[in-house]
Amino acid sequence: MIGVATHLGRIGYLRINYHAKIIDNIVCLKDRLIFVGESRMKSVVLGGGIAGVTAAYYLAKEGREVTVIDRQPGVALETSFANAGLVAPGHSYTWASPRAPKILLKSLFVDGQALRLKLNADPRMWIWCFQFLQNCTAERSRQNTTRKVKLCRYAQRQLQRLTAAEHLEYDGISRGLLYLYRDEAAFARGTQNMSILAENGLRLETLDAAQVVAREPALGAARDKITGAIYCPTDESGDAHLFTRALKAVCESLGVSFQFNAPISAIEASGDQVTGVRTPAGLVQGDEFVLALGSWSPIVARSLGYRLPVYPVKGYSATFPIGSNHSAPTLGGVDENNLLAWARFGQRLRFTATAEFAGYDTRHTPADFTQMLRAARDLFPNGADYDSPSYWAGLRPMTPEGTPLIGRTHHRNLYLNTGHGHMGWTMSCGTAKLLVDIMAGRQPELDMTGMTLK
Repeated sequence: MIGVATHLGRIGYLRINYHAKIIDNIVCLKDRLIFVGESRMKSVVLGGGIAGVTAAYYLAKEGREVTVIDRQPGVALETSFANAGLVAPGHSYTWASPRAPKILLKSLFVDGQALRLKLNADPRMWIWCFQFLQNCTAERSRQNTTRKVKLCRYAQRQLQRLTAAEHLEYDGISRGLLYLYRDEAAFARGTQNMSILAENGLRLETLDAAQVVAREPALGAARDKITGAIYCPTDESGDAHLFTRALKAVCESLGVSFQFNAPISAIEASGDQVTGVRTPAGLVQGDEFVLALGSWSPIVARSLGYRLPVYPVKGYSATFPIGSNHSAPTLGGVDENNLLAWARFGQRLRFTATAEFAGYDTRHTPADFTQMLRAARDLFPNGADYDSPSYWAGLRPMTPEGTPLIGRTHHRNLYLNTGHGHMGWTMSCGTAKLLVDIMAGRQPELDMTGMTLK
């Protein structure tokens, strides 16, 4: 076997640029030194979304021999494919708030609610909903939001470092995000709630309608419909799908292998150790395994006796082309009254909305986007070519608390990196870095309370 000894570019002694040259039992492979005869740890990552690919990247940088398995034909083709695209510590609030139960109850009788509950017979949904309701107290809401914002701030720093180190391009914009309010009562609640984020070091500014339009001129036509906004100057936006594809190429240059069109039928174990993962191609063996299958993590883990508190929450997105005759926004943001997010990716404008508790159903029709597009046109009447939509629906893997599950399980070589909810793009590099620190035996740089398997 061939094992990575160290990455000299990281520790500052020497940078090797040979593609393949052997010198005294050392193989030089583009920025890395490999010692012949040294065995490497084999890591198998289950899931080729943004959580799985970022984990693969950090594992490969540790010198692991990494294999990524996914049922899709490529990376980031499920939850990471057409999400909101906001890197948003400024929107780290937990969904389990004191107002959430009333909104969900109302959604059973009134159409057009941002949070929707669709009744079904799945007992796992009802167990999850009960756990969600337990977190809807003021005390738990503050606690979970505090944990989320700390994680999101840490994760954003890791994303920025990785992007700079690997020179990744993904239509990123780093000029802040706007969180709009359409009435005084909502704006007052938003201003009050932002204290939780500000107390944890996040810089936030309150803007009146004129200041909002000054920040984003494309909102000029909607000025009379905006009461104010909270502006987070350090928030960002970018296409998570493009990012993951670019990072996959980096991973491949580090020796990571990808197995696509490989649905996982079972995780096999002996005692407290996972021995392999069963796919149509056979058994994939390894020394350590990372479960990063998003909403499907609890299904795959069930055979090992786990009852992971992760359940899908469906979201909808519509992406439109931008022409030279359109007045598209540059800054991304959220219409808080409608929970409508928007972000620009080059010459594309995307809107996302709705949190629907509907199980694993990803079907959609144009009618599902009516409320979203009405609010979008209201804000940006000439924002894009609204006659050429690209519709999509995906599943957010939510925990009742809103924080992900990271790290060790009851099997000594099985690790979790799942349950990122609506903040997977924001959290991805941070949770992957924390995970790999744990796997490498290092103390994580962040307090992991509330983010581990209980």
